[in-house]
Amino acid sequence: MLSEQSAATVRATLPAVGASLGEITERFYSGMFAAHPELLRDLFNRGNQAAGTQRQALAGSIAAFATHLLDHPDRRPDAMLGRIAHKHASLGITPDQYAIVHEHLFAAIAGVLGEAVTPEVAAAWDEVYWLMANALIALEKRLHEERGGHRWRAWEVVERITETADVATFRLRPVDGGPVRTFRAGQYVSVRVALADGARQIRQYSLSGAPGPDERQFSVKRVREESAPDGEVSHHLHAQVRAGDVLELSEAYGDLVIDADTDTPLLLASAGIGVTPITAMLAHLAESGHRAPVTVVHGDRSPADHALRTDHEAFAAKLADATVHFWYEQDAPAGTRTGYVDLAPVPVVPGTRAYLCGPLPFMRAVREQLIAKGVAPADIHYEVFGPDLWLAEQD
Repeated sequence: MLSEQSAATVRATLPAVGASLGEITERFYSGMFAAHPELLRDLFNRGNQAAGTQRQALAGSIAAFATHLLDHPDRRPDAMLGRIAHKHASLGITPDQYAIVHEHLFAAIAGVLGEAVTPEVAAAWDEVYWLMANALIALEKRLHEERGGHRWRAWEVVERITETADVATFRLRPVDGGPVRTFRAGQYVSVRVALADGARQIRQYSLSGAPGPDERQFSVKRVREESAPDGEVSHHLHAQVRAGDVLELSEAYGDLVIDADTDTPLLLASAGIGVTPITAMLAHLAESGHRAPVTVVHGDRSPADHALRTDHEAFAAKLADATVHFWYEQDAPAGTRTGYVDLAPVPVVPGTRAYLCGPLPFMRAVREQLIAKGVAPADIHYEVFGPDLWLAEQD
């Protein structure tokens, strides 16, 4: 994929570029938003920008892609690219925006590394960028074509359900009354809202119900941060949106979907609000008559904080062969465990395929425990809410 001359240059300069990626991405975003403030106002997550997590994710993806090109020159990192493409497609990223990113990213590289960016170095990293960008553009185009093109569609909230003190579920139907395209359990939609300052901010929320004929359902946790601004969209949805209100939704995207037949044993592990795609998966498995063993694992602060708990248990109970294991940090009732999720006492059937969703420390721990129990790394799939800071490790 990468030319021999560029590969040699990238290999020689990767340590220097990698060591400076934090500074490069900070300068990149600062320059791009100064030139294009509409991108920060209406496309990029302002909370992630304030917290710095989007910069970390961008740096990790660039480093991971360049490293992959050097280590596996004949194999494209489709798993990594596919995850990014789904997120971009749901946001409505357009090909011309890659040119904007290129302009400001390379200005930042030159600004940080100075004279070290010779014409040869610039050309080599330019090749890396466009290999990644063009691959993503092609993947995103295909995803849009599969869904009839990207558009924001108006959906009316027909019911709002309080799940916990900080989680609400919104059930919606399209305002135009037209047909609803099917989705796969585990996928998410982008939700665009108009905020008080005129910004139209976008967030992605997992669909928390089984694929239905004419409705969508997603559940939102109100984000409360100690060291960063509270989640402005989650607070808007909780404080302002009720039945009868209208939201703009994208089609469904996401690659955390069950790709297994009814005879494949599964393990579905979640923590906190990571329960949302897992509940949709359980609903789908119950409706489709999954026969193989399904191990359901969840960790939460307390039963009162466990969103969708009733659905979580009810869908698992409908399966032919399911076991449920819940951990709570406090107030654990009979039949559950106290503390953090620990798979040591949980039997894992050979050939199990696992799906994880929750905070990164939780998913790291569960992944390590599953591998220790003999689950193949290729059979462990995950979803990260927000910028994927685990990306570089999962190539």
